[in-house]
Amino acid sequence: MAVRQQSRHERTEDPAGQLSAAELLDLFGDEYTRRVFEAVSERPRGGRAVAQAADVSRATAYRRLNELRDAGLVTSEYQFASDGHHREQFTARARHLSVSLDGGDIEAAVSVDD
Repeated sequence: MAVRQQSRHERTEDPAGQLSAAELLDLFGDEYTRRVFEAVSERPRGGRAVAQAADVSRATAYRRLNELRDAGLVTSEYQFASDGHHREQFTARARHLSVSLDGGDIEAAVSVDD
């Protein structure tokens, strides 16, 4: 099994390019991970908003967001509010996931934004 990460500029140094097909399928095989990813795919959100949109606990949302970020499929950025607090915003990078079965091999490709 192999995974290929594709970006607009065919970068391969990204963590998403280092995931095996099994790791990628395991990651998205989890219902909570899919719900969390769907929430940040709709629009950038903070952790609490992700938890609410995905209907999961905040701990579950942050765990899944960290896994997705570590995999290179989600990015995060701190936003500074006028009250002096900072909040982490999560944005989906992955735009397309394809799985192919070819000659007994399972291959997966992920297209991500730069």
